[in-house]
Amino acid sequence: MTEKSKARRKGPARRRPFVPPTTVTLDPMLSADGDVEFRETLYLMVLAFGRLHACREAFGRALSLSAPQFIVLIGTAYRQGRGGVTIRTLAEHTLLASTHVTTEVGRLIEKGLLIKEANASDRRSVLVRLSPQGEAAIRDVTPLLRRINDKLFQNVSRAEFATVSRFLAKFAANSEEALAEILLAERERANGAR
Repeated sequence: MTEKSKARRKGPARRRPFVPPTTVTLDPMLSADGDVEFRETLYLMVLAFGRLHACREAFGRALSLSAPQFIVLIGTAYRQGRGGVTIRTLAEHTLLASTHVTTEVGRLIEKGLLIKEANASDRRSVLVRLSPQGEAAIRDVTPLLRRINDKLFQNVSRAEFATVSRFLAKFAANSEEALAEILLAERERANGAR
């Protein structure tokens, strides 16, 4: 038997398994098995946030709106008070860019769901509030909101929810720095490719 045929009979040479480097170096994110638990948690977060976004889209569809339009509409309902809410306050509440809120407010006014008026205390801004049709839309969608939110948050304690809220506040702040780092890396890569 030749060496070649012996090698064929044995099969491919055994290699050591590839051990990827950890994707994070922060001690609190590492465990005995490296970063496996960390990465699985990230996958779970993406799954959960995707489903939460799907719920927002469903709430919008229930009113023939897009998800951002729904968010602006319900944000207005909760922040308008007696006289209305400024675009800036609405943007801060919904965590959407002011320019995006302005665009969606315009679309909701066209649909007859919002009313825009001059702000008597600050002529540089306007106040937005629900129209009677907008109030009816919020009342109509509330049973669906309650049903879905009750499903989403069943078996979650107040303490667990508070922990998630604190985590998300930190995570959102950190994500700004992370996105800036991504832009920097992309610029460096683009400059290196030239």
